[in-house]
Amino acid sequence: MDFGPDRWRLYRLALREAGRATRESMVWSLSRLSSAPVPTRLLFAPQDLRTADPTIATDIYSGFFAFSGRAVTTGGRSPFAFNPPSRAWGEALYGFGWLRHLRAAGTALAQANARSLVDEFVTSKLGDRRIACSTEITARRLMSFISQSPLILEGADHAFYQRFLKIIGQHVRILERQIRAGALPYQQLMAGIALCYAGLCCEGLDRSLRRATRLLARELDRQILADGGHASRNPRIVVELLFDLLPLRQMFASREVDTPEALLHSIDRMLPMVRLFRHGDGTLSHFNGMGVTAADHLATLLTYDDMRSQPIHHAPHSGYERLEAGRTLVVADVGAPPPRPLSQEASAGCLSFEFSSAAQRIVVNCGMPQIAAEAIIQASRSTAAHSTASINDISSCQIVDKKGSWLQRRMSAWLLRRVGPVILSGPERVTAERSEREHAQLLSASHDGYKARFGITHERRWQLAPKGNVLEGEDNFWSEGGNAGTAQAIIRFHLAPGIKASLAQGGRVVMLVLPNREAWQFSAVPIEAEIDDSVFLATADGLRRTEQIVLTVRPSETPSVRWRFERLARTFSAEQPAEQAELI
Repeated sequence: MDFGPDRWRLYRLALREAGRATRESMVWSLSRLSSAPVPTRLLFAPQDLRTADPTIATDIYSGFFAFSGRAVTTGGRSPFAFNPPSRAWGEALYGFGWLRHLRAAGTALAQANARSLVDEFVTSKLGDRRIACSTEITARRLMSFISQSPLILEGADHAFYQRFLKIIGQHVRILERQIRAGALPYQQLMAGIALCYAGLCCEGLDRSLRRATRLLARELDRQILADGGHASRNPRIVVELLFDLLPLRQMFASREVDTPEALLHSIDRMLPMVRLFRHGDGTLSHFNGMGVTAADHLATLLTYDDMRSQPIHHAPHSGYERLEAGRTLVVADVGAPPPRPLSQEASAGCLSFEFSSAAQRIVVNCGMPQIAAEAIIQASRSTAAHSTASINDISSCQIVDKKGSWLQRRMSAWLLRRVGPVILSGPERVTAERSEREHAQLLSASHDGYKARFGITHERRWQLAPKGNVLEGEDNFWSEGGNAGTAQAIIRFHLAPGIKASLAQGGRVVMLVLPNREAWQFSAVPIEAEIDDSVFLATADGLRRTEQIVLTVRPSETPSVRWRFERLARTFSAEQPAEQAELI
């Protein structure tokens, strides 16, 4: 953010956000004159597709609240009386998705505990209201209350039932107010989904339902791209949206209300898109905010794919490509950064890729950590955390941070509170083309993320052999003046955890032994590879140390680097001499 254009982008973003804040203040002031709609009764509860664990109900009853890698033991106090140890923990607590675990327990104790916690949160006014009252978490909480209403209301008296209906109405009013105030795009979509939940499951909210249906259709048309990806380019958001949209489709059918075409078409496009990211081990590729894959959630989700659709291989609107041959798979990021309001988790990973053989990952991106300090999260979004090339170890995208002059730091801190760490600038021209030659799949892509600063355009080519036994690649750095003469390109291939890497043949190749003892060989021309430490961040149990293959060149001297992964004919141990291995 020390570059002139990024500074002015920061100022323009701050001015736009200041205007939105003014509108928000006006809407909230005027909305006090109106009363919240109160539904007359609950008609039914939608199915919650996310996996529940009844053992967690025991933890909650004992006062142990563990979310997003952090835990709080209440010692008899209200969980809402504690300052959240992280924003993610607070979002999980105030979203009330954990009610599903209490419902899975199926005991009277769990029911009473759920009712008590809901009542306590609403009446006590405890908790971090900045997190709890955000649009996305308010929407998530409304959906949780409605979905888990059988748990909350079982055994409740009439007074609590009426109070619960009033709570639903208050949430509806808050969300409608936030929509009018100009919530961010993804917040608008989440609010539309939650308001449709309320309108379909409650009697007396017909007007809210009509408004919510129009909002839902509009935002789905805007945010779900023609190939089924979300405009944020985040695979996790596609999965999360499907968990909310599939029950919503059933709710429209149950109420015999016309289902919006946008909802039906979005679901049909999104399910094959999920399969595009899916590797042989059942986890999703780590691009643009994707972290740990909840394998049980994903398996449940894909059972709702009525057509048992095949993964798409070409997603030009989302900016992803999938190459598949034999038991080998490559998923590549060949897209530009998402729109700024949707880029809070997007990464500077243009032209990065992940590569696997059957159920074994080989090349990965570091992924988004489930819980980590701000500095680690920021590092996970950098180009260096991806299997692609960076110039002078500078990222191809610039993200809002607290650096720069005093004014920039003040503006950035305010923007981070309002809209989060969005991308200020990045590649503007990203091209991609795929073809086939003699049954081999070819993919070529380029981006100009380093053109303004260094006068360099990065081009990468992949070629996957028909049998999947060879993946060849080439990185080209086209210079057009600027600072290209002093630039250094660093090409990284982050290896999946469990892979043993060793230099062989005098350093000309890198031998890779996978956890299943399958072996691959990596080589590069005209330079030699190095092995360096790396870390895999997308784990449920903390960071995992791993390794990376690193190629370092000066584009002014070596503008092109060719590299190759080749499967060996048989497995061997890391201690065997490399010469004993034969190539397929």
